[in-house]
Amino acid sequence: MIRILGSALLAALFALSPAHASDDTSPEAIPPTTDVSGLPPLGPEWHDSNPYRGNAAVLDTGRALYNEACARCHGVDANNRNHVGPNLLRLQRGCKKVTEPELKPRCEADVDHYFAKTVRQGKRVLDIQHMPAWEGVLGQEAVWAIRSFVESRSR
Repeated sequence: MIRILGSALLAALFALSPAHASDDTSPEAIPPTTDVSGLPPLGPEWHDSNPYRGNAAVLDTGRALYNEACARCHGVDANNRNHVGPNLLRLQRGCKKVTEPELKPRCEADVDHYFAKTVRQGKRVLDIQHMPAWEGVLGQEAVWAIRSFVESRSR
């Protein structure tokens, strides 16, 4: 009897392993309906760092976009409590410790690059899609507006 239960448990674990898991529950990039026409145009070439940093005029649009596109995994208004996605407010924590004025912009640019790359390409770990790729769904203006909103919440 124990041998049968052990075999059944082993078979169940094998069936549930990532190599055999169905991708039916993968997150999907659903286009937001928030109007981005009021955002300053940025052109076709992606900026290396957030061109909207410090521009309070983009925060309302960034918040609306975030709550449409990101909140289901990262929490409404970037309040991550009880959500599956990582806490985006922690992205800036390393840069907050930088005291040298010439290094702070470089730190922020690194975080910006990581943020934009992750949003555009998504996150896939061990062949499991953790975050959808938003490339072609969110334009540069939308991504940087979301980044500005998240950054404003982490201060």
